[in-house]
Parts: sequence; structure tokens; C-alpha cells
Amino acid sequence: MSTGHDRIGAAQRRWQDFAVGEDMAPQHFPLSVARLVLAVGANRDFNAIHYNTEEAQASGAPEMYANNFFLQGMWEKAVRAHIGLAGRIHRLSGFQMKSFNTAGDTVVVRGRVLRTWVDGERGMLEFDIWSENVHGVSVGPGRVLASLPLAAPGPASPPVLPP
Repeated sequence: MSTGHDRIGAAQRRWQDFAVGEDMAPQHFPLSVARLVLAVGANRDFNAIHYNTEEAQASGAPEMYANNFFLQGMWEKAVRAHIGLAGRIHRLSGFQMKSFNTAGDTVVVRGRVLRTWVDGERGMLEFDIWSENVHGVSVGPGRVLASLPLAAPGPASPPVLPP
């Protein structure tokens, strides 16, 4: 569960509302054993290093740790919280694990708007993004490319009923 400022469910931002250099609200992801086990089941990466301390330590890790799918999902959640549900995520790049994100850690995803431009009828956004734990930057930095429609989503038209 994220404890950062969550834009999902908030008023939808428009592409024009974003500014280069704007920071995303940090998203916090506490990594409990239960959360890591649930992530393994959800993304079907059943390698024991992600849910068993002894197996993780035998492979050289200090503790069971989050896998790539889970960590990439954190990046997506952070961007989605910033752009809202009308946005579309196109690409994630530069994803590189630098240290383990282990049971007991809290992963904090941070980012900022790197650039904005218009491509046809879409407003494009590129984010610089990274994950941190107690050891510093644990994943990234990388980039996420997203877009929003240029026109703000309007209210749905009421249905026309026959007379």
C-alpha cells in the first residue's frame, strides 16, 4: 500500500498542467514478508529467493527480495498516481537493479518530469525515475514515457431517451 500522495481518484490533470522539473510525489512501498509472497503469486515468479530467506541468503542476498516485475510495478504505480487514469504509459527504460530491496525495507519511488512535447493529439511526458531504500538508489535511474490526451476529458453526455 502506498503512503504517498495518491492522484488516482483525484481530479484528472491535463498535459498542459505539467512542467519540466516538476517532482512526482514520492510513493512508499513497505516490503513485508507477506507483501513479497503476494507479489510472487501475482506475477508467478516462483523463484524461492523472492519468498524464502534461506534460499535468498544461499544465493548471496541478505534476505528475500523483490523481483523485477514487482519493482517495475512500483514505477508504474508512481507514474500513474502522478498522471491520472486518462494517461497512458508507453515505455519504461533504464531499469537497473543496484541493490537488493529486501523484506523489511521501504522502497520509495521518486521522479520528475524531464521533458514535455506534443505528438499529434497526445501530450507526451518523459519522466526521470528511480527507487530508493536505506542504501540509497536501489533501482535506476531510468525513464518512463507517458502521454495524456491534449483535451481534458469532459463529462459524459447524458443518454438521449426516445420520446
